[in-house]
Amino acid sequence: MEKQPVQLTGSTSDDSRLVAFFKALSKQKMLMLMSLPFLAWVIVFKYVPLWGWTIAFQKYRLGRDIFDQAWVGWTNFTALFQEQQFYLVLRNTLVMSSINLVLGFVTAIGLALLLNELRRIAFKRTVQTISYLPHFISWVVAANIVQTALAPEGIINVLLLQFHMIDKPILWLGVGEYFWGILGVTEVWKNVGFNTIIYLAAITTIDPTQYEAARIDGASRLQQMWHITLPGMKPVIVILLIMNLGHILESGFEPQYLLGNGMNVEYSENLDIFVLKYGIQMNNYGLATAAGMFKTVVSFIFLIVANNLAKRLGESRLY
Repeated sequence: MEKQPVQLTGSTSDDSRLVAFFKALSKQKMLMLMSLPFLAWVIVFKYVPLWGWTIAFQKYRLGRDIFDQAWVGWTNFTALFQEQQFYLVLRNTLVMSSINLVLGFVTAIGLALLLNELRRIAFKRTVQTISYLPHFISWVVAANIVQTALAPEGIINVLLLQFHMIDKPILWLGVGEYFWGILGVTEVWKNVGFNTIIYLAAITTIDPTQYEAARIDGASRLQQMWHITLPGMKPVIVILLIMNLGHILESGFEPQYLLGNGMNVEYSENLDIFVLKYGIQMNNYGLATAAGMFKTVVSFIFLIVANNLAKRLGESRLY
């Protein structure tokens, strides 16, 4: 009997996929060329600096070459996880990030839905412009506005006294328990208008005939928002949620640094301020780099888990 030739189905399918890939790539040559500057920027500013992670395994001293340092292995990570202050700032970071995430999504989506329902274009544009103008104010100016408003003689205390809601002025930034709420409201005031632009753009992609069919069937405007607008925004919401979960340990730096003080430090200090205070300012660069690596690894894990979860739920996968 003649021997039949063995078919290497796996390699054939791989070759066909490779050919299809290069065919698709050749059809999009201009897009590839346009992406080259961005790719170069990512490599130079995101990947090349990763060699600096070696500092986390060294007792780094200024003035020496990075490869001429004393290697200490995992000592910096051990010191980091044995530091009680690290767990306090980790708690603060997670809580502030969660508050910003929830409030940011709810307020931006809600404002986008309300703006979409406005019929007077002039009024709609006015509201939208007013809402996103604070985004272009620097955090230095924004923090001064918040501090002035929350001062004992500020507008907040004046109004609360006028309405007899408090008996005496409150030093809002002097009470640590109030800081998370103040930061959440400040972040919403500053960024809600700008974040709304993305959701308004997503709403414009929804087929208007869906609304016409819903009105013919007797659906109210609230029902149209719930059954048409929100489902149409779902892919954008999922992608932004995945991206934000990838930054769960980046609760910010400027607002916490500018609004924080000795009276609320137990609630305002986050990982970034911890790295500055206990790492860079104390010349403990190995500890600072170890904390930065911890942030990156945890954020990467959150990103992968969120992406896989979205894939299992049948949503668009983020690449």
